Amino acid sequence: MMGRLKSDQGQLFYEFHLSDAVPEDHMVRKIDTALDLSWLRSELAPHYSSMGRPSIDPELMIRMLVVGYVFAIRSERLLCREVQVNLAYRWFCKLGIEDAIPDHSAFSRTRNERFREGVIFRRVLERVVEVCMAAGLVGGEGFAVDASLIQADANKQRSIAGQDWRRDRDPARSSRAVKEYLATLDDTAWGAASEVVPKFVSPTDPAAQWTGAHKGPAFFACSDNYLIDVKFGVIVDVEASRSIRQAEVGAAKTMIERTEQRFGLKPERLVGDTAYGAAPMLNWLVEDKASRHISPCSTSRSGMMAPSRVATFDMIRPATSTTARAESGSERAARARGHNASVSCEQARLRCMPAQTAVLSKRTVAQDPARHT
Repeated sequence: MMGRLKSDQGQLFYEFHLSDAVPEDHMVRKIDTALDLSWLRSELAPHYSSMGRPSIDPELMIRMLVVGYVFAIRSERLLCREVQVNLAYRWFCKLGIEDAIPDHSAFSRTRNERFREGVIFRRVLERVVEVCMAAGLVGGEGFAVDASLIQADANKQRSIAGQDWRRDRDPARSSRAVKEYLATLDDTAWGAASEVVPKFVSPTDPAAQWTGAHKGPAFFACSDNYLIDVKFGVIVDVEASRSIRQAEVGAAKTMIERTEQRFGLKPERLVGDTAYGAAPMLNWLVEDKASRHISPCSTSRSGMMAPSRVATFDMIRPATSTTARAESGSERAARARGHNASVSCEQARLRCMPAQTAVLSKRTVAQDPARHT
């Protein structure tokens, strides 16, 4: 017999446990098992007043933002709506079925005030990395570095030509984004990385770089730089910068130094694309960090790493025995059969970094171990 849905929803009392509505294999359960925010309130206590109306619980806001990051909910308005209707999100945020959801405007104010002043997002990241290290998920022997373009919320139609942008404008009459940019002009990652005048500048967000890196229509963007441990792909540090090569290389140095100071991790290998194979970066790695390898790699048109354009530079062996190897598929097969498939360092350098050959051939003596066999 065909059943019929009972549409009567006028029941007065319900017996309901929110945890019963969340599947055991749901992502929020896995995150909640590893995420400990019991330290958060003491960390943020100096940034709150001792009197007045109670604020929104900072742990609730952090948990809601984690939901937004993990499930790619970019809008704070949409995030509040999803937490309101999604029972799994409510359970993860420690909310009851009748608890109110914070207003979306509270996130913008808190992120730009208390959370930024307390550097709370970095503290959360560091705590997560420490948990991964305790679980053996971070090896610390090899790191990979790269940058991702993040499209800025800047209107192309309201941009101005780069030569018309005045960097000496009065910060008191500028917007918050302009004030923040003017305050960081001496920072390598933002203002001092390059003397090249950009083609266009956004007056509302001058830190955004006009770029056509995606080989399509140009747009305003910033770069999110990641330092990743290669053992299990755990992100150990993050740094924002402008979307120019010099700034991204500078951000890589900042992340490597900060990871060494914070966690005591000093990797033997650093893997990156050709942007990180410039002479100053190699010189810094050899003289200051004594990294054993750096692997500048290029990519094919499809975006996949080209195996025939990968070289490994050994930075620690004596110059008389240092080699660089650029292997194709056939060469790797030959090496697997026990044959010597290495080529000269000069050949590897020419095959791996054609655009940087002139730079690598003359800048510093610290590159000699990578140039000579």
